Amino acid sequence: MIADTVMAAPLVADIADPAVFSLHPPADALDGVPDGPALDRLLFSRIVGLAVQHPSGVTASLGLTREALVELIRRHAVGFVHLLPSLPDGSGEDAIEEEDLRAFLLDHRAAGTVEEEWLAAIVARRTLGPNHLWQDMGFANRRELNAMFRRHFPSLVALNSGDMKWKKFFYRQLCEREGLMLCKSPNCEVCDDFSACFSAEDGDPLSALARVARGEGA
Repeated sequence: MIADTVMAAPLVADIADPAVFSLHPPADALDGVPDGPALDRLLFSRIVGLAVQHPSGVTASLGLTREALVELIRRHAVGFVHLLPSLPDGSGEDAIEEEDLRAFLLDHRAAGTVEEEWLAAIVARRTLGPNHLWQDMGFANRRELNAMFRRHFPSLVALNSGDMKWKKFFYRQLCEREGLMLCKSPNCEVCDDFSACFSAEDGDPLSALARVARGEGA
């Protein structure tokens, strides 16, 4: 236990100290980060790190206004402060389901913080992406996504006790709110599509794939 603590200490310091924080934390960074501000710094830096590469622009890709993103970067992603003068205006147009999904997420927020408002908007926008949600958020793995939900939306984690894929879970919940039957089976255990909703969400982080494509290495 003592050896583990000694090894984890530099990683926590890196994430807590904006002066030495890496724009591309290692894939296993979560292992050395305690729940709290250091976790937020890791998660929001991952989110912004992928969003800056999005062709629609960083604000529209996150569903945030310029003012909100400026505050987010100043609080939690200071490695990207150089972007502040050039951030575009406008959060982009909502898809049909985004407002409902934001409201659903905020119904399950933990503490009423502005971070939860930002994350509700970001998750609602990134849920529109074609990949696993953890990839479209910019995270290194699904564990980071689950850590975000445990910290900021813990009742959602309890509600998704079967660990359904998050995008499937969200749309199932929204349909049930509207009285619609999304599933063709009475319960998940006997459904022919069980693996589509509950199988492993493997893959590579999109930010790492983008760096490889640019010839920068993983």
